[in-house]
Amino acid sequence: MKPRILFAGLYHETHSFLGAPTRWEDFKVCRGDEILAKRGDESPTDGFLTVAADRQWDVIPTIDAHAIPSGMVDASAFERFWSEFETRARPALAAGVDAIFLVLHGAMVTEALEDAEGEFLERLRRLPGAATLPLFGVLDLHGNITARMCAQANGLVAYRKNPHTDAKEASARATRLLDRCLRERVTPRMVWCRVPIIWAPPGTGTASDPMRALTALAEKTEQTDPAVWAYNVFAGFSFADTAQTGVTLSAVVANPARSAADCLTAGAELAWSLRERGDARYASVDAVIARLPPANGKPVILVEPADNIGAGAPGDGTGILRALVAHDVSPSLVAINDPVTVSRLAAVSPGESAHVAIGGRSWPLDPGPVELDVTLVSKKSGRFTLEDPHSHLASANGIHFDMGPCAVVRHRGITILLTSHKTPPFDLGQFRSQGIEPCAFAVIGVKAAVAHGQAYNPIAGASHWVDTPGPCSSDIASFPFRHVQRPVYPLDPIQQPNHLFA
Repeated sequence: MKPRILFAGLYHETHSFLGAPTRWEDFKVCRGDEILAKRGDESPTDGFLTVAADRQWDVIPTIDAHAIPSGMVDASAFERFWSEFETRARPALAAGVDAIFLVLHGAMVTEALEDAEGEFLERLRRLPGAATLPLFGVLDLHGNITARMCAQANGLVAYRKNPHTDAKEASARATRLLDRCLRERVTPRMVWCRVPIIWAPPGTGTASDPMRALTALAEKTEQTDPAVWAYNVFAGFSFADTAQTGVTLSAVVANPARSAADCLTAGAELAWSLRERGDARYASVDAVIARLPPANGKPVILVEPADNIGAGAPGDGTGILRALVAHDVSPSLVAINDPVTVSRLAAVSPGESAHVAIGGRSWPLDPGPVELDVTLVSKKSGRFTLEDPHSHLASANGIHFDMGPCAVVRHRGITILLTSHKTPPFDLGQFRSQGIEPCAFAVIGVKAAVAHGQAYNPIAGASHWVDTPGPCSSDIASFPFRHVQRPVYPLDPIQQPNHLFA
């Protein structure tokens, strides 16, 4: 008889310090057979479905809700998800299920819950028939993972790469561990520890330390310790104000006697020794532009982590645009999320001129909209298919994305793509779908921290991270944390942590 596997997905990276809430309407929701139709879209759900098909499992899809990073999730949105999940899960569990598989993020916060995934897992375990089922799943390496999550799960597996080019594969890896559990009739458990460190997103790229060294240790541990089925390094998400925000380690272990200290001490000590390597400080955008060398035939990328859309920022910050205008950088390119200006250009035809006020409406510390005389180049739909199916963007959204109605305008030598839906700059199809060739520009402004690299590094002559106003500043101490467990680096002076395994 085929194993019956119950499936669900709940994915959101929550920026606690943003004012605008994330509503149920902001989630892209698939139900039932719509989930099965995601096979082939290169998402984590696809990773599970691909292995499940190979193993000939009977997948019971419930609900899969995803939203791009943004502000605090409405409590009602979480309850709507739970209600729909419970309605679909209860009859399936009553009919008999062999295991559960989940696609989660790990850094979802609601108005009422600072550990939304932990709450979901606890509620799930309380459903009749679910208490002792093997429960496996996949998590983003930017999750703020809690002991509560790990206590309710048997095999949660993290992405290994940032940019998240391995999201589908990480899900497939977790699914293969579930298959091992069912075949060998061995149900592992999870051990966990928190390291008192918070790293801003620019410090969490896996091509360099500290994450490179920690990832290497995790892989070596899996290869040399037969009791460790998976070893996870979570860089954490610094803009979620929760007790467990920051770096955590966990392992999926088959030996019930193994403690967290036995499995994770080396990783915790290594993370602490490398804590300063995850810090990031940058020069102002004006200072960087002022000293840029002559163009060498390839674009110079100005990376703006403070307005990092992939971490929840609104994407309408004006820091880079102001600097491009002030220094008359030509030819240059930047994308701004500005549905107001797109709407106001509806009556303008390509080739015509208009006076517009661009960006600067969402973050109170931004100087405000930039008023420019522009020429409208084009107006198009913002739907596009990712050029790179392994793009970081696919980890949350699959290979299809919709920027909403778009307009391309030009001010002197500056080309500006205006979108109606904020779009993480993780795939060059964003520009090419609008008739813009990124390689034709001397300077490109990118609202990101690390995840843009998969797309932009191959075309870049150089990349410079710049400081601008924005809600994703790398200065962690500038945020008004109220809930994070203290002491924690870099908010507090700590000589040596003594509570790693508390």
